Parts: sequence; structure tokens; C-alpha cells
Amino acid sequence: MTLKKSLQKSEANPLQPKVILAVGAHPDDIDIGCSGTVAKLTKEGGAAYYLVLTDGSKGSEDLKISNKKLIKIRKSEQQKAANILGVKKVFFLNFVDGELENTPALRKQIVKIIRQIKPTTVICWDPTLYYDESRMFINHPDHRKAGETTLDSVYPFARNARSFPELLDEGLKPHVVEELLFINFSKANYFVDITGTIDKKLEALAYHQSQFADIGKFKERIKEMSKMTGQKATPKVEFAESFVRIILRKPA
Repeated sequence: MTLKKSLQKSEANPLQPKVILAVGAHPDDIDIGCSGTVAKLTKEGGAAYYLVLTDGSKGSEDLKISNKKLIKIRKSEQQKAANILGVKKVFFLNFVDGELENTPALRKQIVKIIRQIKPTTVICWDPTLYYDESRMFINHPDHRKAGETTLDSVYPFARNARSFPELLDEGLKPHVVEELLFINFSKANYFVDITGTIDKKLEALAYHQSQFADIGKFKERIKEMSKMTGQKATPKVEFAESFVRIILRKPA
């Protein structure tokens, strides 16, 4: 099966992502939101990279664990999960967990990585997802800021030669991302069949032991959510992940 088939829905001109950059605020964000899709694309020949923006230092209610130790644990969990999915590299930016802001400093770091690896597809959280009343879910502010900053980095900054001109001195030329996939559990215009990689997704999630008191119960919850999403796809599939997909035009 080709990359084209893996992401095809009903678009007249489906893309064939060759390089995928998935961006999350914390270790585990990407695995929860899109690891089934990442596993599918790497299986079909795509090169996937993870970018984790914060250090994950707020991700535990156990005050006996120091921030330093928690950061180390969460990085290790994320790296092991990424290895299962065939991710080529995980970038960690180490901004402080819970304090993420859309700043020039953060945008520059994201733009730098975009220009380094030249992704055709970028996946991140939808910055418009504040809450979901149907799921009784409030989205973490770091998730929203991560999505917002990634969106701004993709357009206009990564493709604009006058933005962060010092990157040109490092040989990092402007790059045009072809599409964005926003993780959004409330709305979607795009579905990816992950029936063949749902086990990989659950296996990756199992490494995030520090985040869940009952990892088995959490995996069952994610599996059920993926099954429900599959019923919303056209045509219906057993398991799916859903996105808001934006196809970006290349400059004339």
C-alpha cells in the first residue's frame, strides 16, 4: 500500500507525505493524538520525526519525584514509544511545562527544525480546540499554544526568507510545508484508517507509565475512542484517527 492510499479520503489530489513532523507540547501528546497515523506512514516508507516543546516537568502529582528526575523519566518514555513507531528522531526543546507561550524564541526553534528536516506534512494540536462539551474535556493551554506556534511557524515564518535571517547563515533555507493535520477530537474533515497500526499505538502508549495510574484502562479508553472515530469515517473502518486537514498552496 502506498502513502497516497494511507491518507486518501475523497480529495481530488491526495498528497503523498514523504517526511512527517509531529509536534506536541509534552511527552505523550503525539502518541495520544496521532501515533496510529505515524506508525502507518513510517510502515509505508515515510520518514517521521517528533518535536516535543516542553520538558514535561509538571506531568506528575507525586511531589516525591523531583522535576529533574521526572523530566528524565518522561524523555525516556517518549523515546521508547517513538522507537516502537519507527520515528527517526525525537527533538526535545525543553521549554518549561505549563509556561508555553507563542514567542519569537519558540517560533525560531520550530522554524529551524522545519528547515532542517523539510517536512511535507506537519501534525500538531488544533489551536482552536479549547474544550469539547461532548467529551467533557478541557484542552491543556500548552496544547493550544503548541498548535498556535506551530501553525505560525509553518506559515509564514518557515517559508519566509526574511524571517530569522540568521538561519540563512546556518544554511537553513526557507521551506514550504505542503499540508497541516490538526489533532481535534471535536471536529474533523479527514480520517486515517489505523486498523493495521492500532496495536502499535497502544504499545507506544504503554511506555508512558508515569502519566497514568492505570495504563491498561487508559489504553482501553483510547482503543474505544479510535473505534468510535472509525465509525465516523467515510467509508467506515474499524479504527481511525481524525484531523482537520489544511492543504497549503506553494507560492507562485
